[in-house]
Amino acid sequence: MNGEKQKKNAGIENGVQKQDSDFITETIKQRPINKRKLLRQTLITAAMAVVFSLVACLTFLLLEPVISNWLYPEEEPEPIEFLEETEEMLPEDMIADDSEMGQGEAPVEITIQDEQIEKILDSIQLDMEDYAAMYNSMSEIAAQAGKSVVMVTGSVSNVDWFNDPYESKGQTSGVIVAKQPKEILILVNYEKVIDAESIVVTFWDGTHGEARIQEKDANTKLAVISVPVEGMGKETADAVTAADLTASSSNRAIIGKPVIAIGSPLGNGDSICYGVITSNNGVLNMVDSYYKLVTTNIYGSQKASGVLVNMKGQVLGIIDNSHNGDDMKNLVSAIGITELRKVVERMSNGNKQAYLGTHGTDVTVDANENLGVPYGAYITEIEMDSPAMEAGIQSGDVIVKMKDKEIHNYGDLVNAVMERQPNESVSITLMRQGPEEYVQMEMNVILGDFD
Repeated sequence: MNGEKQKKNAGIENGVQKQDSDFITETIKQRPINKRKLLRQTLITAAMAVVFSLVACLTFLLLEPVISNWLYPEEEPEPIEFLEETEEMLPEDMIADDSEMGQGEAPVEITIQDEQIEKILDSIQLDMEDYAAMYNSMSEIAAQAGKSVVMVTGSVSNVDWFNDPYESKGQTSGVIVAKQPKEILILVNYEKVIDAESIVVTFWDGTHGEARIQEKDANTKLAVISVPVEGMGKETADAVTAADLTASSSNRAIIGKPVIAIGSPLGNGDSICYGVITSNNGVLNMVDSYYKLVTTNIYGSQKASGVLVNMKGQVLGIIDNSHNGDDMKNLVSAIGITELRKVVERMSNGNKQAYLGTHGTDVTVDANENLGVPYGAYITEIEMDSPAMEAGIQSGDVIVKMKDKEIHNYGDLVNAVMERQPNESVSITLMRQGPEEYVQMEMNVILGDFD
């Protein structure tokens, strides 16, 4: 009986072992992969990733400037304003008037005999060393002022008769008129750069900078170009200084005074000439302007460019020989800085020039007293199809007021127009000669764009 029980237990054990063995060796088959479905899901995931990236990029591009300006607001550059000119005192201005003398003070008369003058002059002896020292001093003034003078090169690509490409370049001297935190502004003759594909400015130390035209003036053929400070050498950017434009070119005291021509008075760069001012009262006949021509005895090139500076290194004018007469084509002349200062200021701020379309002059004392012509801006000529002509302004009219500004001479009218904007409507008060006397008239003018 025990034997049967043992056999039975052995059979059970054998059965369990057999079942366990069958379970362990069982093979689990994996579900077959749907390659088409897997490929579709992969493509959808990749497409969504691309779309998400594009949306993220566009969002960043659109919001980044806004967020940057919000976190780090960029300061607007201050409007450029040039200081008022400094008048040079005449010898007669140094003499005190009787009214300025104290009570009971008698004027002191000082007489110097001719013999004493001769003795004083004889005691002054100048030799070659004094002569050299004088020119050394002038050379130092020119070197210091020359740091504000640059060479501007405009390049244009062309094709010759044989269809071979070549590059033509035009060069002219310019002067630094303002230094901003992000850009340097330079006044230059735009005829050399107006059609240029690239404009390169060479500073006094030989470094270069790319420039663009900011604004131009059709009357004077001058333009203000800007060079970004970024990209310039720190040493050059720190050393750059704007020229001193505070001198008076209209003061009669400058006639006969020494002057230095810097830039390209001889037609080539880095040339310097010395001379004296011979006149400063020639008026250039330009529309809506009252520029004075400053002439010298310096013999230079008809294509001269650069600046005239006085013995203080102040700019008296921008060299331009195109206005010279036939008998003085090679004498260096310049547009006076006094009348040009407002134009340079307007261009430096990127403002357009309003256009009225008048030529005029001042009313003289003789015309006022003997002919009864009222003081104001006397109109000598009207441009065809100009806003002045369309408003009914005529030659012989005397403009006495523009909007709320009194006009006492033609220079006042030029400044009043310069302060206005193109397409602006302004009221003009003028005096027109009638059968017996001048009659006041009111007109409304819509200013145009000079360009």
